[in-house]
Amino acid sequence: MRLNLLPGAHCQDAVRTLNTLQTNANYLEMVKRERGDPQTQLEAMKLYLARSGLQVEDLDQLNIIHITGTKGKGSTCAFTERILRSYGLKTGFFSSPHLVQVRERIRINGQPISSELFTKHFWRLYHRLEETKDDSSCVSMPGYFRFLTLMAFHVFLQEKVDLAVVEVGIGGAYDCTNIIRKPVVCGITSLGIDHTGLLGDTMEKIAWQKGGIFKSGVPAFTVPQPDEPLAVLRDRAQQISCPLYLCPPLQALEEGGPPLTLGLEGEHQRSNAALALQLARCWLQQKGYQDAGELKASRPSLPGQLPLAPVFQPTPHMQQGLWHTEWPGRTQLLRRGPLTWYLDGAHTTSSMQACVRWFRQALHQCQRPDSGSEVRVLLFNSTGDRDSAALLKLLQPCQFDYAIFCPNLAEMASTDNADQQNFTVTLDQVLLRCLTHQQHWSRLHEEQASPDPWSTPSREQGGPASLLLAPHPPHTHSASSLIFSCISHALQWITQGRDPVFQPPRPPRGLLTHPVADSGAVVLQEAAAVHVLVTGSLHLVGGVLKLLEPSLSQ
Repeated sequence: MRLNLLPGAHCQDAVRTLNTLQTNANYLEMVKRERGDPQTQLEAMKLYLARSGLQVEDLDQLNIIHITGTKGKGSTCAFTERILRSYGLKTGFFSSPHLVQVRERIRINGQPISSELFTKHFWRLYHRLEETKDDSSCVSMPGYFRFLTLMAFHVFLQEKVDLAVVEVGIGGAYDCTNIIRKPVVCGITSLGIDHTGLLGDTMEKIAWQKGGIFKSGVPAFTVPQPDEPLAVLRDRAQQISCPLYLCPPLQALEEGGPPLTLGLEGEHQRSNAALALQLARCWLQQKGYQDAGELKASRPSLPGQLPLAPVFQPTPHMQQGLWHTEWPGRTQLLRRGPLTWYLDGAHTTSSMQACVRWFRQALHQCQRPDSGSEVRVLLFNSTGDRDSAALLKLLQPCQFDYAIFCPNLAEMASTDNADQQNFTVTLDQVLLRCLTHQQHWSRLHEEQASPDPWSTPSREQGGPASLLLAPHPPHTHSASSLIFSCISHALQWITQGRDPVFQPPRPPRGLLTHPVADSGAVVLQEAAAVHVLVTGSLHLVGGVLKLLEPSLSQ
């Protein structure tokens, strides 16, 4: 079918039209809660798929690896995709959210699809759904995420990928990606508390939702979990005859061979890499590939526990894939003159703990300036039903000099950039949320006499005490905090014109006038080193990357 695009129907027009489905997604969420039957929504997704010209059986030929979890699922997907691409396979990769451009969610061979491909497939799918809508139906278009999921399936089939790595949106059982009926293998990353309004408020309830992606006879792998949610996953798998395996630690795969070097920083990425290796090896075996890693001596499973996944020697292709994995916005460092940016989209308590460990380790390892002061800045935002007070409490021991809060809005006038638009909240709402963050931060500093939950009495060289950041004296005053109306204004204040890439026009007079802003500006201008941790929201990290790395918007 040849599609004749209307004049002006370029990529930004497509993204703006896509954004109108955000409000539709809110409506569908309301419908789901009123009906109390999420299964109905899964059936609705199958109807949308049929209206788009596909049947669920068509998805079987995509040779899908389906991955869910609370934290690390995006990184695990990235590792898995990169390993299999190292074998010369043509890969599709569907993930969320995007950082800078919505095209990032649908990747071919690790690269976001082109503007031309996005535009072509968007309008083809949009018009097809418009043409097939039922007048008796109150909803003719799927919501934002559902639309992109449908579009990803169409793109991967049209582009004839050898396999598709598909990341679950939220949960698993009732996520719209779960219309996949015959994946090659499934994976569940580390579980934690998140999206409690949709998934439940206990680890067991969340594990039940995540285990919903299991399929009869399809191998599945998970990483070590707390006993109770692990038991839920085991029961879910047994009920439908899904062979579920527990991944041994990465260290077990390294024994007798070279240490594995990961392209993503942070100790927590080792668990994600261990799962990715099992998923990639299983996929290769299922598809008849011989070079899938030589089996080592297997470790016996304990009675009543999950069987352990095989311990094998990672192949050179696997080693290369792990080393070359890139996944922006997760434990990412950018060094720019006196500024070092630490970017991590952690937004749950467990992922924030991992982020803090990474940040403190990176600070400990960085070269100290010969003279002059060092300044630490936190740039934070949190959205949805997440407990921002708990997240900020975990960040306190990092001893920030300044805490900056702003909405996930790159610039105040962002109408020319549809990728960053969000119609589901108002500016007043997000600024009030920032004020709440600032109040939590101030309250935490009033309680500063409480002991550091990250400290340890150990004083051994290189031990945990080395992360206490002794070179930075403890504060004798509350860390100063500021709220800015957008990310660009926050970065202008933090950088003080010292970032060689981020050089925006001077802000209007009076924009940054505030006693803390004025005194802090002098401190930032004179500092020998400025360390900036950006965390709390992947959307915030994306907005920062958009401004610091203009090439990502090309």
